[in-house]
Amino acid sequence: MDKKAFHLISLGCAKNTVDSQSMAQLLAGAGYQATGDHGEADVLIVNTCGFIGPAKQESYQVLQELAANKQDGQLLIAAGCLTQRYGVEVAQKVPGIDGLLGTRRWMDIVEVIARLRSQPHPEPLYHLPETASVGQDDGGTLRVAQQGPSAYIKIADGCRRPCAFCAIPLIKGTAVSRQERAIIQEARYLRDRGVREIILIAQDTTDYGHDLGMKDGLAQLLEELVQAVPDVDWIRVMYAYPGYVTDRLIEVMAKHPQILPYLDMPLQHAHPMMLRRMRRPANMDWVHGTLEKMRAAMPELALRTTFIVGYPGETEEEFQALLDFVEEMRFDRVGAFTFSFEPGTASEPLGDPIPEEVKLERKERLMALQQRISLENNQAQVGDTLEVLIEGHGEVEGSQEHIAVGRSYRDAPEIDGLVIVDGQPPLGEIVPVRITGAMTYDLTGTVEVQQPTILLDDLSVE
Repeated sequence: MDKKAFHLISLGCAKNTVDSQSMAQLLAGAGYQATGDHGEADVLIVNTCGFIGPAKQESYQVLQELAANKQDGQLLIAAGCLTQRYGVEVAQKVPGIDGLLGTRRWMDIVEVIARLRSQPHPEPLYHLPETASVGQDDGGTLRVAQQGPSAYIKIADGCRRPCAFCAIPLIKGTAVSRQERAIIQEARYLRDRGVREIILIAQDTTDYGHDLGMKDGLAQLLEELVQAVPDVDWIRVMYAYPGYVTDRLIEVMAKHPQILPYLDMPLQHAHPMMLRRMRRPANMDWVHGTLEKMRAAMPELALRTTFIVGYPGETEEEFQALLDFVEEMRFDRVGAFTFSFEPGTASEPLGDPIPEEVKLERKERLMALQQRISLENNQAQVGDTLEVLIEGHGEVEGSQEHIAVGRSYRDAPEIDGLVIVDGQPPLGEIVPVRITGAMTYDLTGTVEVQQPTILLDDLSVE
C-alpha cells in the first residue's frame, strides 16, 4: 500500500483513550490519516486493556479478528496494557501481529512503524521499555482526549499504591506526574477549542505532584487551572484515593464554582478486615469523617465509588457490612466488580476461592440496593433546576417528538447517568433544565425559559 492511513481501536478506560488520541496526533503529524474502515488502512493499531479478565478477553478478540482479516501490506500493532504485561503471550495467541508497543512508550508509534517498514520482521518487533521519567514531558504531544464539549487531561500515569488485587503498577510502573505547565497549556488549548468541561484523570489524581516534591499537588493544580482557564465552565476530578482527600483539597473544591461538587473515590470495600487483606486504607472513621466534611462544605456534592465483591476470604458478615455501609452513605453512583484473579499481584497466593456464582449473587444484591438508593436520590432532584451540558439530539421512537441528551454536574461521561431534555437546545451548550421525572439512573426535564428582567424605567404609569 502506498497510502498512509491508520485504523486505531481504543479499548478500556478514559486513560487509555488519552493515550490513543495522543498516538493519533503523532501519526497525523507524520502524514497519516485516520480511517474508520480497517480495510482502508495500511496500519492497524489496537490500544489494549489488560486490567481484568474480561478486558483481556475483549482485547484478544479484537486483535484476532483484525489478524484474521489482515491484508497484504498491512501492519498490525498491539499497544497498551495487555501488551505491556503479556507481550510474548500476545504474540503467540495472535499470529500476524507485527509490533508490540508498551504503555510507557506510546510516543514511539511513528518510529515503530518506520522500523517495521524499513526492515524484514519475521518475528514481531517488541518495543516494551520498562522506564518512564519523573516529570517527563511528552515531546509536545497533547495528553488529552476530547469528546464533543468535554475533554480528559491525563495529569499522571502509573501508581505507587500497594493494592493487593491490582496489576496496574506491574503494567504502568510507579506514579509519574506531568509538569504543571504542560497541563495548563493543554487546558488553554482545550478552552480555545470550545471545550466546556475538563476532566482530570490519572490512576490516582490525589497523588499528583508527590514525585515532583509538591504537597497537596492536586489542590495546587486546581487553583492554577481556575486562574488559567476561568472561562471553562466545569472542571471535574476522577479517581481520588481514600486517605488523600485533604482538607485543602476540600476547601479548594468548595471555593471555586468551576470545580464541580463531584468526586469519584473508589473505596473497594467497607469492612476493615477486608480492606487490610486488600492492602487498602482501612480506617473507616476517616471515610465517614471525610465524607461528612465534604458534604458540609459542598451540600450538593455528588459521590461516585466502586466496590469489589468476592475477594478471597470475604465472609457473608463482611459483605453485609458493605451493604450496611452503602445504605448509610447513600452514594449517588456505585460501580461493582466481582474479584478477578490476577497472576503476579500480591493477592495471587490467596487464589480465587469464592465460587463465581457467589460473587455474582453478591454483586446483584449490592446493585439492587444501590438501584433503590439511586432512584431515591434522583427523585429528590425532581422540581429542581440543574445546569445540563447538551451532548446529543434525537427523536422519541414512534413519534416526531424531539429530545436532547446531556449530563448534569452529577454525571461523568460514559459511566454515570444522563438527563433527557424535551426539545433540542444547541449542542455543546449548558442550559438550565427543570427536572420533571426520575428513573433509576437518568433524569428527564424541560429547558427552563429565562424570563427577561423588567426595569422600572421601562414601565410607564398612566
